[in-house]
Amino acid sequence: MNATTHVLLIEDEVALARVLRDYLEQAGFRVSVAYRGDEGLALFERERPDVVLLDLNLPGMDGLDVARAIRRQSNVPILMITARRDEVDQLIGLELGADDYIVKPFSPRLLLARLRAVLRRVQGSPPTPQRLRVGDLEIDLDAHTVTRAGEPIRLTPTEFRLLATMAQYPGRVFTRSQLLEALGYRYTGYERTIDAHIKNLRAKLEPDPKQPRYIETVFGVGYRLRKPTEA
Repeated sequence: MNATTHVLLIEDEVALARVLRDYLEQAGFRVSVAYRGDEGLALFERERPDVVLLDLNLPGMDGLDVARAIRRQSNVPILMITARRDEVDQLIGLELGADDYIVKPFSPRLLLARLRAVLRRVQGSPPTPQRLRVGDLEIDLDAHTVTRAGEPIRLTPTEFRLLATMAQYPGRVFTRSQLLEALGYRYTGYERTIDAHIKNLRAKLEPDPKQPRYIETVFGVGYRLRKPTEA
């Protein structure tokens, strides 16, 4: 992460937005702010920031709709800001492709830590070797690209890192806690986050997500990427 990382903050609480903007700018980020969902989406399309901090309760356009629109055109990291404590709302956001979420009220210091964690997951050095092959899947760790039988599969940074982690050890079962650690989470209670990302991965990767060929659930334990001989 460098000092010119551009953050787009979409938050309708003006006082909170100002506090967060000042705090992030003091931490070395360049910050753009929008107070409405539709304005935030337009600003995103115009400025193409490096990361988006997105409130869910927005005038003009709901935050989930903004996330959906961003994901149709970009894999930029999204950190949701929400006052909705219902786990269903948080999981919907994750299933739309958000990389993390934080629940109000929170301190600017905590938000900064979570933002940096998301950026580390996206910008972190890839493991060796730089290209992984599992059956007809090819994962280029330098280019952050995935193909299945030569056809490109578009993944978010979090989905890519999750797949790359499992692809290094085909057949090995990873617990949800191990996958959370691989993604850089340092917080407890986020196991359902992994389930949401796995659901997204299957929707993009599997010919039939209801009968997965690649990512297998090991009930009571976690997930594994099947070896080619097992697929």
